[in-house]
Amino acid sequence: MRRSFATVVVLGTFAAVMAPVSASAASAPHYRGANTAAVQDDFNGDGYRDLAVGAPSAANGKVEGAGAAVVLYGSASGVRASSKRTVITQQTSGVPGAAEAWDGFGATTASADLDGDGYADLVVGVPDEAVGAAAGRGTVTVIWGGPSGLKGAATISVPAGYSRGRDDCGFGGSLAVGDMNGDGHPELAVGSRCEGVLYTGPFTRAGKAAAVRSEFSTGESRGAVMGDVNGDHKAELFWLPGNTYGNSRGDIYIDNAPLTGDVIISTGIHLPLGHGYEGQVGDINGDGYGDLVTGAPDDEFGPTGPNDAHIGGEIEVLYGGKNGITASQAPHIYSQDTAKVPGAGEKGDGFGYALSVGDTNGDHYADVLVGAPFEGIGRARWAGQATLLFGSASGLTGNKSVAYNQNTANVPGAAETDDSFGGAVDLRDVNKDGKADVFVGVPGEGNSGCVWIARGAATPVTKGSVNLGGGTAGATSISAGQWGFGAAFNSPHAAQ
Repeated sequence: MRRSFATVVVLGTFAAVMAPVSASAASAPHYRGANTAAVQDDFNGDGYRDLAVGAPSAANGKVEGAGAAVVLYGSASGVRASSKRTVITQQTSGVPGAAEAWDGFGATTASADLDGDGYADLVVGVPDEAVGAAAGRGTVTVIWGGPSGLKGAATISVPAGYSRGRDDCGFGGSLAVGDMNGDGHPELAVGSRCEGVLYTGPFTRAGKAAAVRSEFSTGESRGAVMGDVNGDHKAELFWLPGNTYGNSRGDIYIDNAPLTGDVIISTGIHLPLGHGYEGQVGDINGDGYGDLVTGAPDDEFGPTGPNDAHIGGEIEVLYGGKNGITASQAPHIYSQDTAKVPGAGEKGDGFGYALSVGDTNGDHYADVLVGAPFEGIGRARWAGQATLLFGSASGLTGNKSVAYNQNTANVPGAAETDDSFGGAVDLRDVNKDGKADVFVGVPGEGNSGCVWIARGAATPVTKGSVNLGGGTAGATSISAGQWGFGAAFNSPHAAQ
């Protein structure tokens, strides 16, 4: 079952893809990703990237839907059922708050070294948590990294006057991190249904940022994405308002206001031709500039039917360059009806509900993994599917793209109603072999959810792939129709 606001844009993760060494790209600048800081998602400092998995409907003892986040530590052998892990809930010692029914702890996650100690820290969104009398106001928690992993935590407080008394804002519904001013300290952007908030790093261990400001003019700032799209080694911040009936709820908005100061009304750059409500930045065409990829999974819905939309959803790509992304720039659009993309667009598929950008085959072009968790497989409604599209010198292409579901050869399990394979997706190299590994969340699987894991390779492979169940990982017991383990990764995602 689709969740309430708790999970869709998200994190401008760091798809730091090097320019390919070729005649056309040999002189291209090296793409460094959204964050110039060295530490992105290594929580224990062992040199391997780690993966955080959200389980927002997991029970905490007898408390239904309180939620959990599970960190799986990378290693030379990657991530498997036997991997070292840490399970974090609001019952974990040192974590603020209390486990309450349907808070949704873990609906969104992000990671960066917020306090500058050389270890990545985990940021967790709890968008359905009540704050005082304000139902669904939402909170954000940071858990601090260190040599033994994650330990100790603090609340990221909202600024004074936030939401002007509104309930059900869903603060923490999206999270993005990136270094916007080049000082080596990442900033944190938090989206919600009310207004976005930007925190300037560094942060103290009490969770206090160097500066804080709200974004009044962005309206419903559901999605936040960061990434360097103009090659200045500083992250740009994009607010993604969402979609409405085949067009955008509002323009994508590039926030170029000063990082310091009180609550302000920003005057940024609007991108009227692009939309979506989750996204990520990575270098798809190998020119050394980050490219913005956004998902618009519900593009066809509305009382009057499709407008300029694609049935079943779509993703959009806005290519970066020396001038960044401009207001007149039209996105390149990909759907299941795009040439050579597997499948066919059908109403309600949710293609673009989740996406991730990374180089899976080591060719130095970023690829895009797209989740369609409401895709029917045979007679199994909402069984779900994920599709991998490849980057190239000419940009994203449907050539050689592949689709995965639980009926695909060598993928464990079977496609079943409400499994929602592709509810979250992630591409990251957790074993340091130079190829991003493939992670697909199956949050409706069984009574706890699971994650499908396949290694990165020169050509896509499913042989040897495994499922890691929520029960094995330590996040169990979800109610029927809810999403558990595998509902979010510390990569782009926004709670809807």
